[in-house]
Amino acid sequence: METTEDVLIPPDPLNRVVGQDEAVGLARIAAKQRRHLLLVGPPGTGKSMIAQALALHLSPPNEEIRVVHNPESPERPLVEVKGREEALREVSALKGAEGELIDPEEVPISVAERLRYRCVHCGHYSPPSDAVCPGCSRPKAAVQNMGNPFGDLLSGIMEVTLGQMSQKDRVTTTRKQFGKEEVVVYERAGELVKVLDQKALEKRRKIEKESPHKVLVPLERHPFLLATGASETELLGDVKHDPYGGHPQLGTEPYVRVVAGAIHESHEGVLFIDELQQLGPLQRYILTAMQEKRFPISGRNPQSAGASVRVDAVPCDFIFVAACNIQDLPYVLSPLRSRIVGSGYEVLVETTMPDNETNRAKMAQFVAQEIAMDRRIPHASKEAVEAIIKESRRRAKEQEGKSGSLTLRLREMGGLIRSAGDLVVNESGDRIEASHIARAVKIARTVEEQIKERYGSYEGGLSRDLTEAQRATAPYQYWNYHESDDERYIG
Repeated sequence: METTEDVLIPPDPLNRVVGQDEAVGLARIAAKQRRHLLLVGPPGTGKSMIAQALALHLSPPNEEIRVVHNPESPERPLVEVKGREEALREVSALKGAEGELIDPEEVPISVAERLRYRCVHCGHYSPPSDAVCPGCSRPKAAVQNMGNPFGDLLSGIMEVTLGQMSQKDRVTTTRKQFGKEEVVVYERAGELVKVLDQKALEKRRKIEKESPHKVLVPLERHPFLLATGASETELLGDVKHDPYGGHPQLGTEPYVRVVAGAIHESHEGVLFIDELQQLGPLQRYILTAMQEKRFPISGRNPQSAGASVRVDAVPCDFIFVAACNIQDLPYVLSPLRSRIVGSGYEVLVETTMPDNETNRAKMAQFVAQEIAMDRRIPHASKEAVEAIIKESRRRAKEQEGKSGSLTLRLREMGGLIRSAGDLVVNESGDRIEASHIARAVKIARTVEEQIKERYGSYEGGLSRDLTEAQRATAPYQYWNYHESDDERYIG
C-alpha cells in the first residue's frame, strides 16, 4: 500500500470488526440461530459494532404488527399480525384510495376559497394556515357581520376568528368526467389539495368498513434498535393521554393512542442495550419479554386516561444483545444472565491482539475504515499507518501490560486518527503523515494524562488547583455525603 486509499474495506460488516474473532464467530451463530449475546469488556473495544453488524445478517422482517379497534371493549384493543405478502397487498390497495395531490390553483375557485387556499377579496393563493391574506392583509374568508356591538373596534378580530371557525378540511362537490357527472372530494393536504374521485371514494368506503386499525410496528423497519438508557415507557410502550378520556365524539380512540416500546419495535430484529446495569429493575421486564416473546402495552401514568387501556400479547420476538463492563457484572440480573446463557452466549471481549503481520494488516484496515467513516479527513500514508501501529503497541504495553501486542481499545485509536486528520485539514495538506500522528499523540491525551505530566499526579494537581475550603467540598466528598445521618463516607 502507498496510502489507506489502497486498502480494501470488507463488504461484510462483521469482517470490519478488528481483533474480536471469538465474538464475531458467535455473532454469526447468533444471527443464524437467533441466539442472545452478552458482551463484556471495557468501552471502545467493538461491542456496539458487533451488535449492529449482527443485525445486518438477519433476514428482512416478515410481520407487521397492528392494533385493531375493539368495538365491544374499546379500552382493550386487539392485536393483529400480518404477513409480508398480505401487508404488501393491502398497501397496494390503499394507494388507490389515497387520491391525487394537485396544486390549489388547479381546483375550482369556489373550492379553493372554501378550503382557505384562495383569498375571496384579492384572489391571492396562500397556505390555508394563513388566516390573513399576505396579498391584501385582509381575512381570507368572507364572514357576514353578525351584529357585532363593538362596531369597527373589534370587527377585524371577529372576522378573522369567525373565519377560522368556519374553515373546512374537505369539500364535497360534483364534476363532469368523460361526459358523466360524478361525486368528487377535495381535501386539504398542507400546501397541496388531495382529490378523491369516484373510484378512490369507493375504495376508501370499502376500507373503512373493515375494522379500524393502527400500524404499531411497520413491515419496513431497521433490524437494529438501540435502547441504551431507555426509560420505562420507551422500553415497554405506553398509551398516550387523552384529555377527553377517549370519548367517541370528542376524544381519540384508545387504539390510536397506543405506542410501541423498544422491545416491540425490535420484533424479528436485534434489541441492543449498552451499559445493561443502568436499566436496574427494568431488566426483569426484558427477561419476561425474552421468555414469553410477547409483552402487553398499557398506560404507565396512573393519572392519565391511558392507564385504563391495555393491549395484551403484543409480539416481541427479538435477539437480545447486551453489553457491560467487567465491574458491572454483579449489577446484571442473575435470571437474565441465566436466560442469555440458556439460549445464547456470554463473551469476554479481547483488549489486545498479537503483534504479527496479519494483525498489523488488520490495523491498517481499521485506519482505512475510520477515515472512510469520518469523511472529513484525508487518507493516511504507509508511514502514518506504521506510526499508528507503533502507538498501538505502546498502549498495549502500558494499559494492559502486554508486550508484543496491539491494543484493541480502538475508539481511542480512532480519536488519534481524527486528531491527526484535523491537523492535516487545518494545514491544507493532502494526506496524513507520520509527523501528524506524532503531534496528534500529544494533542489527543486525556485530561488525566495532562495532569500527570504537569503536576506529577492527580493528587498533586488537586493540591495546586484547590484551596483548603474548595478541597473540603470537592466532588469526591460531595458524592459520598449521606444526608440522612449527616455523615461522610470514605472509600
